[in-house]
Amino acid sequence: MSSIMTNGAAIAALASLRAINSALDQSQIRISSGYRVGSAADNAAYWSIATTMRSDERAMGAAGDALALGAATVDTAYSGMAAAVEIVDEFKAKLVAARQPGVDKEKINTELTQLKEQLRTIVDSSSFSGQNWLEWNTAADSDDKTIVSSFVRDAAGAIRLDTLKYDVTTGVGVTGINYLIDNGGAGQYGILTSDAFATSVGAGSAFVILKGASNPPSTVEIILTQATTETEVEDMVKTVDAMLLRMTDVTATLGALKSRIDIQNEFLNQLRSAVEVGVGQLVDADMNEEATRMKALQTQQQLGIQALSIANSNAQNILSLFR
Repeated sequence: MSSIMTNGAAIAALASLRAINSALDQSQIRISSGYRVGSAADNAAYWSIATTMRSDERAMGAAGDALALGAATVDTAYSGMAAAVEIVDEFKAKLVAARQPGVDKEKINTELTQLKEQLRTIVDSSSFSGQNWLEWNTAADSDDKTIVSSFVRDAAGAIRLDTLKYDVTTGVGVTGINYLIDNGGAGQYGILTSDAFATSVGAGSAFVILKGASNPPSTVEIILTQATTETEVEDMVKTVDAMLLRMTDVTATLGALKSRIDIQNEFLNQLRSAVEVGVGQLVDADMNEEATRMKALQTQQQLGIQALSIANSNAQNILSLFR
């Protein structure tokens, strides 16, 4: 039956054309944005996961920045300690030379004085962003140093910040000393300013290389004069050697921490890349697929317009019956 009131073919063609236009609009949005899931309306589950993971990836980036800052601080401390080891090694060699009979000890002491000044310069210069791990200035410097290493979300959704720790000191004993110089009156914690090393080797005097801020009056700074005895020189050598061994341990610890930071930084970069790829697999549009789909939809759109035009022409054909 033909009707001029209801054109079923045109209605069907129009509905088909609307569906094609809607699909074409969606395809164009995906191509222009690059996302298959660009909002919660597209896929609520995938959008929620992607949004959370993007937030976590940004947090990982911030952790990476903090790790880089910590790496620079550790590198500075490591470089300073390594340089100080070389100076103290030379310091010990000068003392050994002073043990030889007939040597002018006062001339050697002049060299020792220059080495002491160089040690102070190294310690003062080993600072990054206001942090100096070689100098004891306040009691707060005894706190362990922590470096943010990563951002973690566990299976339950709880988050935490993992850190790397550098144990500055566990006491005033030889094994607990990591600083080089005590400048703040907090105690004899600096390797170069602590008389604990002289005690550990049984030296007759409480020898130190440098005087700290709170050394007791009994502490004796290593100074050579013509009156310095061979026994005193031997005690000085033993004391400096004990200090040097401790400095070597600290340098090795800083070196190990430096290597761990490098490994963690590489892992963090890989983890961020994995998260980014994973999010992309959830929400990114396949541009090849979308381009092919758009081409097909454009063809369907043209055919739909033609079909609607044909359906609308049916009513015009009825007029010819009344001519």
